[in-house]
Amino acid sequence: MNLSMRWLADYVKADVPIKEYCHALTMSGSKVECYETEGKDISNVVVGKILSVVPHENSDHLVVCQVEVGREAPIQIVTGASNVNAGDIVPVALDGSALPGGIKIKKGKLRGVESNGMLCSLGELGLDVRDFPYAIEDGIFIMQEDCQIGQDIQSAIGLNDTSVEFEITSNRPDCLSVTGLARETAATFDLPLTVPEPSFKGVEGDISSMLKVDIHDPEHCPRYCAGIVKNVKIGPSPRWMRERLRASGVRPINNFVDITNYVMLEYGQPMHAFDLRYVEGSHINVRKAKAGETIMTLDGVDRELTEDMLVIADEKKPVAVAGVMGGEYSGIMDDTTTVVFESAYFEPTQVRRTSKALRLKSDASARYEKGVDPTISMTCLKRAFQLVEELGAGEVLDTVIDCGHSNFQPSKVEFDPQWINEFLGTDISEDQMKEYLGRLGFTFEGSSVVAPSFRIDIECKADIAEEVARIYGYNNIPSTDFRGVARAEFTEEQKFVRALRNAAVALGGYEIATYSFVSPKYFDKIKLPENSPLRKVVRIVNPLGEDTSVMRTSTLPSMLDVLSFNYNNRNESACLFEIAKEYLPVEEKRNYQGDEAFLVSSGQPRHEYEYQLPDEPQRLTIGMYGGNADFYALKGMVEQLLAELHISGYEYIRAKDSDAFDEKYALHPGRSAVILRDGVALGFLGEIHPDVQENYEIGVKTYAAKLNIPELMAAAQDKITYSPLPKFPATTRDLSLLVDDEVPVAELEKAIRSAVGKILEKVTLFDVYKGAQIESGKKSVSYSISMRSHDGTLTDEQADSAVKKALKALSAVGAELRG
Repeated sequence: MNLSMRWLADYVKADVPIKEYCHALTMSGSKVECYETEGKDISNVVVGKILSVVPHENSDHLVVCQVEVGREAPIQIVTGASNVNAGDIVPVALDGSALPGGIKIKKGKLRGVESNGMLCSLGELGLDVRDFPYAIEDGIFIMQEDCQIGQDIQSAIGLNDTSVEFEITSNRPDCLSVTGLARETAATFDLPLTVPEPSFKGVEGDISSMLKVDIHDPEHCPRYCAGIVKNVKIGPSPRWMRERLRASGVRPINNFVDITNYVMLEYGQPMHAFDLRYVEGSHINVRKAKAGETIMTLDGVDRELTEDMLVIADEKKPVAVAGVMGGEYSGIMDDTTTVVFESAYFEPTQVRRTSKALRLKSDASARYEKGVDPTISMTCLKRAFQLVEELGAGEVLDTVIDCGHSNFQPSKVEFDPQWINEFLGTDISEDQMKEYLGRLGFTFEGSSVVAPSFRIDIECKADIAEEVARIYGYNNIPSTDFRGVARAEFTEEQKFVRALRNAAVALGGYEIATYSFVSPKYFDKIKLPENSPLRKVVRIVNPLGEDTSVMRTSTLPSMLDVLSFNYNNRNESACLFEIAKEYLPVEEKRNYQGDEAFLVSSGQPRHEYEYQLPDEPQRLTIGMYGGNADFYALKGMVEQLLAELHISGYEYIRAKDSDAFDEKYALHPGRSAVILRDGVALGFLGEIHPDVQENYEIGVKTYAAKLNIPELMAAAQDKITYSPLPKFPATTRDLSLLVDDEVPVAELEKAIRSAVGKILEKVTLFDVYKGAQIESGKKSVSYSISMRSHDGTLTDEQADSAVKKALKALSAVGAELRG
């Protein structure tokens, strides 16, 4: 809803800065989206008077004008327009001016003759002939307005109104009107509200001799009001009406159409005007459509009606779809002489169903769907007739038709100030509450508060409390904790996951989020064995398609999918991570009925089985390619993550030697590892198998890791123990060992750590050599062993003894001291 501030001033004088107005209305419950001042893109454009027009000496189609613009001397402007003459009043864009669309005007020369500005057309000012019907579409805007030479063009032509755009929620249809927002403004600022009761004089005449109205469906049309205007004069609306419509986002058309739009914007009540000559039998019937009936609506589309749709019909055919749109031949035309004005209440649900079925939306249907004031139909009809008389657009009959089957009862709610204060957590006096509600149009009967007819959303005490709260000021209500609810805190798992996420981001990872629903084809793409437990999945009962038909049991395919998408969109490198769940079905449970056993997976009707939800463990999945990505970069990232979580004492084994993860088949057999701690698998990492890379159309080496978050939590240290700085020096020994090429260096390091014991400070691998001086099938591995005691300086005997123990342990795994 766009609100013209100039129009608003007719009802309430809110003399405050526009920003303050927008903030206050938003805080009182009428959310402001933005505001805009007309003509803000126009600057340094003034009213000018053409003093003379002479032909251009170097052009057949250009003329040179001397123009008075309110300065000491006239200015010279060259133009190609053919409709300018001496004495014309025109808009003049001076040197340095700006026009809509970012156009800047500078002085210059045209065919050798100096031009100090530009004469403007309507289009160059962002207007058209509907805004000023007397002007021409192509040519300079020759003004007929009452204005002063040198006056800014915005004020001269009324292009300076400020329009405020409101986001009106569906429960407040009363605010889809100027008077509704005026009520909110008056209540917010505690200002007087003036909405005069409309009236018209009319000419003598009996409407019953010219028109008959019957309501055949009072349930969906409780009230229908109609009146007649004869000797109609179709023409443009006055400037003030055109300005207000334009500021409200509605283009002017002609006086009668503009009147119906004006009343709809003013009161929120849609109206329609019929040409009486197209109402056959001069008889309006509000009824349900008949089977097979059709209507061509005002948008020129033939629409087939159904028997549950409400229509406005004459004696032979529908002439309008009730509450939605009129028929093509019911509208006002240039030769119309007698007009029927309609103002009715149509039941919201019926209008919505019809609009949706016909796929036809209009301003009228949008308002009727939300609900209009059921008592305002006659008021709006009177207002329309008042405007007809003010505009001199015709003669209004002084009698009207009011078919009323409405038994409207205002909503009454118990008024309980104590309950309201307890509900809001406030201490507002009863008199203050009544004053707030009075501002909003509520009245009181005994212990009840009565909602005004336009507040169709009021149903219970909480609604009354909301009205009190928003006028009192939400920002004035003290903050309190929910009663009976403990203060919210992160669980231990949430804290752990946040720490894990922060660490992954700090290491250069970008977080992604993928769907939990995947395709069964994912398992083949990562070379998962046919008998793998990961192929046992939870299937979706009503999937969107085959590609989202099962719950994933591994997050690796999702990560590879995203890496593939990035690679094929020419991202040269990527380092991504995701914290997400896997869905692992639990063992099938039987539900015995008689002597027959039924299995959950047998495909029988759901009610015959006992179902159990799957396990949903969280996983951290990492994927990378390009740039500096390699096996060791991934391993370093994983180790730093484990260090941040205070996890130590883990070891690596070849992925192909472990049965902990069936995803190992997606990894390169010689460049992948499983992470173990005390026999528990924490995760895996490695290079993606070339065949899998090909399946995902990734053309560079790709690396991935998956860490089991529940196992990481169990392995993480809750308490950190700090050791004092060493007081005694360390002793270092170097060992060069000869060992079979198949023996992992990690196994050698494990043997050293176990043998040396608590005086071991650090084991560093500094060389692995295979070459001519080493026999085939062997390798040379060199370690630096740092030892330190906290009880005193280690002696050579203690250090040598520890080394001997290490050599003995190493010999057990086939390693010997290299000579």
